[in-house]
Amino acid sequence: MIQGTGSSVGKSIMVAALCRIMHQDGFRVAPYKSQNMALNSFVTRDGGEMGRAQVVQAEAAGIEPTVDMNPVLLKPEADARAQVVVMGKPFTTTSAYDYYKLTPELFPIVEKSLNRLRDEYDIVIIEGAGSPAEINLRRFEIVNMSIAKLAQAPVLLVGDIDKGGVFAQLMGTVVLLEEEEASLLKGFIINKFRGDVSILKPGLDYLEERTSIPVLGVVPYYHDIMINEEDSIYREPISEWDRKTGIDIAVVHLPRISNSTDFEPLQQEAGVRVRYITMPWQMDNPDLIIIPGSKSTISDLSHIKGTGLASAIVEKARSGTPVIGICGGFQMLGWRIDDPERIESEHSQVEGLGLLDIVTDFESAKTTHQIKAKIVAGKGLFRGLEGETLTGYEIHMGQSRRGSTAPAFEIIQRSDSEKSHPDGAVGNEGMIFGTYLHGLFDNERFRRALLRNIKPSYEISGAPPDLPSGDEQYNKLADLVRQSLDIERIYQICGLKG
Repeated sequence: MIQGTGSSVGKSIMVAALCRIMHQDGFRVAPYKSQNMALNSFVTRDGGEMGRAQVVQAEAAGIEPTVDMNPVLLKPEADARAQVVVMGKPFTTTSAYDYYKLTPELFPIVEKSLNRLRDEYDIVIIEGAGSPAEINLRRFEIVNMSIAKLAQAPVLLVGDIDKGGVFAQLMGTVVLLEEEEASLLKGFIINKFRGDVSILKPGLDYLEERTSIPVLGVVPYYHDIMINEEDSIYREPISEWDRKTGIDIAVVHLPRISNSTDFEPLQQEAGVRVRYITMPWQMDNPDLIIIPGSKSTISDLSHIKGTGLASAIVEKARSGTPVIGICGGFQMLGWRIDDPERIESEHSQVEGLGLLDIVTDFESAKTTHQIKAKIVAGKGLFRGLEGETLTGYEIHMGQSRRGSTAPAFEIIQRSDSEKSHPDGAVGNEGMIFGTYLHGLFDNERFRRALLRNIKPSYEISGAPPDLPSGDEQYNKLADLVRQSLDIERIYQICGLKG
């Protein structure tokens, strides 16, 4: 089990790295995180929703993701509440205080998922959440030491040295663990180090001497490996950008932005700049505006109205700037959102941006499907693409009704059903469109044709880029971690080698 001294220390990436290393070494390995809190989610082949981090880890392990790898997913909403997704399906919406009352009911569910994985694979690498030293949560948690004790799994503790104070964090965690918990702690990993490792040696020696727990390695900070991490947004510059020949894409950074991984394929294309904006003065003159998905569409719509971003988007759209809305962003582009059952807010009806002739009705049922779709639009951003097929997935509450506007896509397969279903809407001669389809830009031909349609002077250069969490990226990560950690000792700790 990989645990950490806190959030964002690199647990998810470390699990992905070890999954790929053990897969390379011939083991059948699977990831597992009993409870994940994330807004970047994924839909499995059978329509179950799970955290994207475990999907990345499954890909690194060379296997198909299943909801057993993340049986409980918490998706934060407005007003300190979260939707609880259990075994891929919405279970309830609750406050943090009330959620902890549910954990005794959820524990047998996560135990069964873990046992199914243990029966099927040689190795299961378990990921914790936050820190196991949150002593106020000890009796409620179902994701850290409670799972380590259940599985009797050796625990490796990861600390992030980049933020400073890593030795205090590692040693402090050991001190705050109960005796049974501390007995499972078998090694330290120091992550995100910049500089000469020899300078660390006195600190490493002291840590081992004081705790009798070995340091298994120091992993350097890296810039050139692109792996999806939980809800982080990949901000590293990918390529040189020139205003005359390149493309500038402004993505609205909503407070509850979901599935931000949708836009990472655009970031990898040479000459494309993707920037996230929160205020109207950051808008400038982009070549494309994207409104992304949201876990709380009405709340985030109210937010962009309050900041003035909504007015800026409408002004740019009416002057000819292309606009795309994905999922919640699609809903915002319509005339209004009707929420008579108050599913998302206290408002039964909210005005949208009025850029597409649609009305959205919120419903309690959630739509989650992997899909195959055909492009039915042929103007503007879709020029030259009519009839092309692409793949993606849907995760949304509510359905949108079109007025006079035409759909953007025709879904030709939803999970196992091949019943045809229109999706999205197109406006302003194809220069504005919205869709419920996530993963749209993963489709190479669509992505590259879209960029050319945005700016005809833009030239595609080179072969298609290796996208984040692609095979080459997992191998690069595995090489780095294999060189940094004592992998043979980790195998011995796991009882896999003598």
